[in-house]
Amino acid sequence: MVFKVRSFGLALAVLLATAASAQQKIAFGDLNQDTSLPVEVQADQLAVNNADGSAVFTGNVVVTQGEMKLAADEVKVSYGANQTAIETLVASGGVTVTNLGDAVEAQEALYTIDSGVIVLTGEVLLTQGPSAMSGSKLTINLKDGTGVMEGRVTTTFVPGGN
Repeated sequence: MVFKVRSFGLALAVLLATAASAQQKIAFGDLNQDTSLPVEVQADQLAVNNADGSAVFTGNVVVTQGEMKLAADEVKVSYGANQTAIETLVASGGVTVTNLGDAVEAQEALYTIDSGVIVLTGEVLLTQGPSAMSGSKLTINLKDGTGVMEGRVTTTFVPGGN
């Protein structure tokens, strides 16, 4: 089953409906997410650990990169060897990633900045308008616009509504 998604690729226009098996491949169209854009983080609190090169943002955390926004209760940021560039973001607690009205919700998310890969796990729900897809894990590659939904995938769509 193939799906198309607007811009960032966190939503889809479902072409076929199915209660899928263990893995669902997703193709994302018109993906223009520039993973080299600055990453801005806003939160109620910040704790920095210079020893391991990490920072933990807590309370109403919002991470923005271009049009993409990630919201969560907590986001741990790991920096590279030179301590100037972000390598990964690990979000937990009510994770929501949005782009222009499209959304995906999960319990946790790992975003590896250089590779442009976001892995969302735990009761994943991907929506675009009235269409939805759920599973236990969604891996999105922002650079090539592909994604894979895994784990008892369920798809709901409204014909002609996408």
